[in-house]
Amino acid sequence: MSQNTVETERLILRRFTTEDVDSIFRIFSDAELNTFLPWFPLKDKAEAIEFYSRRYADCGSFSEGIGFAVCLKQDNFPVGYVHVSGDDSHDLGYGLLREFRNKGIMREAVSAVIELARKEGIEYLTATHDVNNLRSGNVMKAVGMKYKYSYVERWLPKDFDVTFRMYQINLDGNEERVYLKYWNKYPRHFIEKDIV
Repeated sequence: MSQNTVETERLILRRFTTEDVDSIFRIFSDAELNTFLPWFPLKDKAEAIEFYSRRYADCGSFSEGIGFAVCLKQDNFPVGYVHVSGDDSHDLGYGLLREFRNKGIMREAVSAVIELARKEGIEYLTATHDVNNLRSGNVMKAVGMKYKYSYVERWLPKDFDVTFRMYQINLDGNEERVYLKYWNKYPRHFIEKDIV
């Protein structure tokens, strides 16, 4: 495994390239997938090119943010993505086209990225999901992330309130660590009972 390419049993995780613009458009223009993303769906290929340049062109290490196209080995064609931000949240985000869901693909991809982060010495990763996006929360649980707290954020540019659940996995053995930036930033925060 390198920071540029990761292989699993069924998948190749690799950097997006300019040749993937059509795939980027397909993924990020999908209205259903976009429901739980902070930005609006891409409208055309020009927006996809701009999105690639802004989000993926220089996204190649954990220190600056790292992004992977999730591809099936059979064709190396992107059907989703996994991204880890380069800031102190080490926020893990992911998405998958609907026709590839419910097959364990995202769990497999995210598990591989977590293992890469561990090998690179990243101490922890966080991830958040909209309380209405239980599928995303199920991936977090399946890869060993633990629920820490919930908070309400005004989501921009969409401009509405979203209640997020924050999950975390500590990769250095420090199980007491809790990333509190969202808790401290957003006054409407709380711990939900019966969330695992």
